[in-house]
Amino acid sequence: MQIALKEIAKLVNGKIVGDSDITISSLAKIDEAKNSELTFLYLPAYEKFFANTKASAILVKPEFNKSRNDITYIEVEEPDKAFSALIMHFFSPSFYLKGIDKTASIDSSAELGTNVALGKNVVLSAGCKIGSNVKIFHNTVLLENVEIGSDALIFQNVSIREDCKLGNRVIVHPGTVIGSDGFGYKQDEKGVYQKIPQIGNVIIEDDVEIGANVTIDRAAIGSTIIKKGVKIDNLVQIAHNVVVDENSVMSAQVGISGSTKIGKNCILAGQVGIVGHIEIADGTILTAQSGVSKSIRKPGYYFGSPVKELKTAKLIEAHSRNLPDYYKRITQLEEEVKMLKEKLKNKS
Repeated sequence: MQIALKEIAKLVNGKIVGDSDITISSLAKIDEAKNSELTFLYLPAYEKFFANTKASAILVKPEFNKSRNDITYIEVEEPDKAFSALIMHFFSPSFYLKGIDKTASIDSSAELGTNVALGKNVVLSAGCKIGSNVKIFHNTVLLENVEIGSDALIFQNVSIREDCKLGNRVIVHPGTVIGSDGFGYKQDEKGVYQKIPQIGNVIIEDDVEIGANVTIDRAAIGSTIIKKGVKIDNLVQIAHNVVVDENSVMSAQVGISGSTKIGKNCILAGQVGIVGHIEIADGTILTAQSGVSKSIRKPGYYFGSPVKELKTAKLIEAHSRNLPDYYKRITQLEEEVKMLKEKLKNKS
């Protein structure tokens, strides 16, 4: 692929500084870019690679020091977003899959929209409804009455259990399980755990993307709900009856316990753990490895286990590092107080 730099600049609304007649064959990271490739520079930590990059062109902020004259610059306000836009426009993968493979098993009662593609060994059980332009890759299994909206992309080895519903433009990456039983048990009089039937479902709304090896449990009663625009990283566990509101995101290894409600536009960083039956306010940001044991009513940054507002958590962390010094100073003060008391006693 050869792309004129002028076309690139027009797409990202950028200003070319240098040779505007060159063409670009690909995009690359600044430390790996080669001749005829375009890169970008956004974070100061990567400026160290600028002197030696072999890229032919680079996306930079207008105020960037353009000290090299052997490279062409495209000035944009947000180089990272411009770079992402170029990837989406020119290099977005098509995920080739066409037609229905002869090994696919489709129940006679299943309903398929137009232009549906099914890979090898895909199973569509009784009552399934699949929208138009859906791609379902190899070895994926849909149990009874599963519904998937239009333009969805379901990768290989995904399991979607009975009665679950996925919206339009949903993406589900390999190995994910949607609608497995919630972790519901009750001890009987002998102390033996008896299973509580999980008779609800999972509802995934439009434009949700779910990473690899994610597990989203079905509700005990009602629905576990992932609302519009939510983005979920790999290896996340979402328990029964959880509700995740619109446009929230969560990184790898997040665990959310049953019946908890996550607000809109929340960010849950890696390995955040949240207990059940609580609520997290809209706009809350939970930093990595935070442990949340009670509801958060006020949006903001939170850190630690148990979680605290970030400012308080940092103050506590700073003091905890100084505990050996505090101990030494307190011991010294105690000795001085003891000596003063003895002097006062002797004077009396």
